[in-house]
Amino acid sequence: MITSLTCLVRREYDPGALLAAHPPILRHPHKRMLFDLACPPGAVHRGPIALTRWSAAALPARATLAPTEIAVVPGYYDYAGREDGVWHVNFADPQLFVAYGSALLAQDELQCVEHPLLGSLREALLAEGQPAVTEKDLQPTPVLIAGVERRCTFETAPDFEAGRLYGLYGNRFAAAPAEHVRAAVHVHAAPRRSNLIAMAAPGGGRGPYFPAQLERILVTAYTAFAAAIAESRRAWPDAAVEIRTGFWGCGAFGGNRHAMTLLQLLAARLAGVDRLQFHAFDDAGQRDFRTGAADLDRVIAAGAADEPLAALQGRVDDLDYAWGVSDGT
Repeated sequence: MITSLTCLVRREYDPGALLAAHPPILRHPHKRMLFDLACPPGAVHRGPIALTRWSAAALPARATLAPTEIAVVPGYYDYAGREDGVWHVNFADPQLFVAYGSALLAQDELQCVEHPLLGSLREALLAEGQPAVTEKDLQPTPVLIAGVERRCTFETAPDFEAGRLYGLYGNRFAAAPAEHVRAAVHVHAAPRRSNLIAMAAPGGGRGPYFPAQLERILVTAYTAFAAAIAESRRAWPDAAVEIRTGFWGCGAFGGNRHAMTLLQLLAARLAGVDRLQFHAFDDAGQRDFRTGAADLDRVIAAGAADEPLAALQGRVDDLDYAWGVSDGT
């Protein structure tokens, strides 16, 4: 049972009023163009948008693991299916949506392009004097956003016929001609609403993971997933809770794919998530996922049911995971 979850901030916004009062600040012309396409004058926005921020939760004393359904799928988020109780992880920076208006286009910024009012949420928090962060004093404080419209799809994959030989992800976005960027966006006539979990993975590590680093990652994911359960029960009492995620922290931050798979699966089972869907990109990603999932199975099998969580964590430490290398995005 989750007993140590504390909500630090709770806000509800009408999207039209939010946009009027706090328009996003878009410094790069590509970002301005995409926003103007997705949110033209007179566009009707559905709401409300609920934003919450949570303090780091204490991990449970016992390793009581829920029978979470785990699914691995190829590709990236498609946001398909139901909306109620389904949450997509935003691979966040410690500063919430800090680069949404910049030349950058990693996973965080891509979600801000497709959900244009995320930039307005950052500006609203800053105007209020609230910390627009997902960490404070070196502790995770995940931010959850429920009901924000996904107003467009932006295709970042390479497309030879469209002239995007290397795609538009990462640093290639800003270097691309405007006409290539314009051709890669599909504006939705009837936008669906998304629920997002903004949680920052640690970065900058080298060599082996220290036990404190692994625990901090686990606490971050456990807090965020537990908060998603709490918010789902509040908004949709009868809905099963599904988390959709991927190789969180394994791009620019250089995280280890096997470790980040294991720790997210463990966090989901500790929190009691009903279903976790892992987007593994390609064949290599699916192999990495399976390795991380198998590592967790072995760690669990080596212990006793409902043992102290510290004992299970000790066996995770013994896997000797090492940091990878940033992919430069």
